[in-house]
Amino acid sequence: MELLTTEWMKDIESRKEQVIEYRRYLHQHPELSFQEYQTSQFIYDEMSKLDNVEVTRPTETSVLVKITGGKPGKKIGLRADIDALPIQEERDELEFKSLNDGIMHACGHDGHTAILMVATQFLAEHAEEIEGEVYSIFQHAEELPPGGAQEMVATGLFNDFDFIYGHHLMSTLPVGTIDIKSGPLTANSDLYELTIHGKGGHAAYPQTSIDPVIIGGQILEKFQTIISRRLQPLHPAVISNTVFHAGDRSGLNVIPDKAFLGGSVRTHHAESRELIKKEMEQMVKATCEAYGASYTFQYHYGYSAVNNNEETTQIVEKIAENVFSGEITHLPPSMGGEDFSAFSDIVPSTYLWIGAGNPEKGYDFPHHHPKFALDEDSFLTGVKLFAAVAMNFSPLSTDN
Repeated sequence: MELLTTEWMKDIESRKEQVIEYRRYLHQHPELSFQEYQTSQFIYDEMSKLDNVEVTRPTETSVLVKITGGKPGKKIGLRADIDALPIQEERDELEFKSLNDGIMHACGHDGHTAILMVATQFLAEHAEEIEGEVYSIFQHAEELPPGGAQEMVATGLFNDFDFIYGHHLMSTLPVGTIDIKSGPLTANSDLYELTIHGKGGHAAYPQTSIDPVIIGGQILEKFQTIISRRLQPLHPAVISNTVFHAGDRSGLNVIPDKAFLGGSVRTHHAESRELIKKEMEQMVKATCEAYGASYTFQYHYGYSAVNNNEETTQIVEKIAENVFSGEITHLPPSMGGEDFSAFSDIVPSTYLWIGAGNPEKGYDFPHHHPKFALDEDSFLTGVKLFAAVAMNFSPLSTDN
């Protein structure tokens, strides 16, 4: 492996201010999922300034940059997400605070985009030394199911890729940490909605009603027995009911006609996902019928789990160890969701976490928090990993 030569490393390190400049501009101008018109135009315009690239728009708000190497080789994708969240930022001290009211880059996608933009600049300038084709994938709408990755995959543009790589800045990991693992990285992220149709009545005469609150409470308890008694204990899963609405505060002596319940289901394994869906439906049906109530139950499939390909992940880990010796860790899989799974479902892929948290600077708030922030010292780690993977990925990369 050539990895990154001393000269290349210095070249990348000289670009730190450019990464920060891009990131701060993007942070000030966040846009919501499927609405990234200015963001994608900014990326398109900046990337179009480069030599040795072909810039296209696979979807209305995404950008794809193709770099053709000087030697034959693999077809590789590097992915960054570009959308923001409907959150009001609460960091007034930032000179580059969001200028768009109620919208904030609260998950680090501004950092991801800036990192890939600079990595693309570096790779375009070294195109003659690249084997094969490298595609920078600036993906829209990661935050809103069904997700931008699925929309991009539906174009068929990525079906013949040999490998797709991505990474995510994490405020929950210290700067310098690189978390890599094969197999499940994130969870299947599904949602459910249940409306119980009972029979309202006077609270003093419950025998004349069919109380949807009692029925809903029993269903919630039964849902948790799926995890504790029906699921394989070594297969992680979470059922979280996040909404339970019934009745009205102005009518505390009224048994309501209906109750609404909703929440989230997270699993790592496909068989667990299907088992939970089946069991939930059966429990809802049996409980409601026992009380004479009717119901509507909907189970919404969300993002699939990101599953890192074993072979490609070994190659990436070997590359990362050579560039960042001693900084690699292997933490347990996350129960969070990531629509990078749309890529990993069709192409051998690897996705990893890069530490960007720093409590001493106040950068330790969780993702999707109004005070979320990133340590910009983590950005060059992302640029170097994109560059090293693009210039060294090969089935032979596991050899010394």
